[in-house]
Amino acid sequence: MKKVILVTGASSGLGLATANALAAAGHTVYGTSRDATRIKDVAFNPLQMDVTEDASVNTAVATIIKAEGRIDVLVNNAGNGITGPLYAMPVDMAKKQFEVNFFGVVRVCSAVLPMMIEKKQGLVINVSSLAGLFGLPYQGLYSASKFAIEGYSESLRMELRNTGVKVTVLNPGDFKTDFTGNREKVPFTLNNDKLKAEFEAAVAAMEKDESVGAAPATLAKEVVKIVGKSNPKHNYLIGAMGQTIAVTLKSVLPGGLFVKLMNDHYGIK
Repeated sequence: MKKVILVTGASSGLGLATANALAAAGHTVYGTSRDATRIKDVAFNPLQMDVTEDASVNTAVATIIKAEGRIDVLVNNAGNGITGPLYAMPVDMAKKQFEVNFFGVVRVCSAVLPMMIEKKQGLVINVSSLAGLFGLPYQGLYSASKFAIEGYSESLRMELRNTGVKVTVLNPGDFKTDFTGNREKVPFTLNNDKLKAEFEAAVAAMEKDESVGAAPATLAKEVVKIVGKSNPKHNYLIGAMGQTIAVTLKSVLPGGLFVKLMNDHYGIK
């Protein structure tokens, strides 16, 4: 069945691949970006939207509803990354991280869901991360923003139980995208050589993992399948087994051992 789908953050990476794949599957797709002129040579409809601004979100959603009469599926993909030491993190950087990754999701959901509820059908796909299921050193703000999406989505699912609207969450591992190059790095300011070396090792490890990550098309194919399901699962772990298994390890290993394994991977000895 052909559906009207809104994908945020569709100018590159996972969002671009997802929007193109959904359009190729026969759906009517609107893919958004803060600068829609960046979206070129695509199979979907580019649309201007800044998820950090109420007016921008409301205008974009109203444009789709005016043209199509509805939005059947919302894919909240827009996001960014900030890395740095939590023990010396400016609060304004935490606010910046949450404004896109979390409040952007809240803002778009609040604009789309009343219409879905009225029509008694719809699907919300919130893109979280494996980092929303366990913390990552020196990506603490990113992890926290994704943890927030997990709690928000779980509560939202409860509230929407009797409305016909479904909520699912994607938990991707590392993918090879522009996310690595676009990550904002908070400078290390402490006079502590050991911690600075650990910080640099952790950043190097995360960038290495991302450089050999899966192609965005892998996740896009999964989203196409999810959109076609009448009753999708609550969460989908998407990525290499070596990464997704960490969710299981966290649930079965003693806390101290799990932390040690994570620290070892990121060069924190």
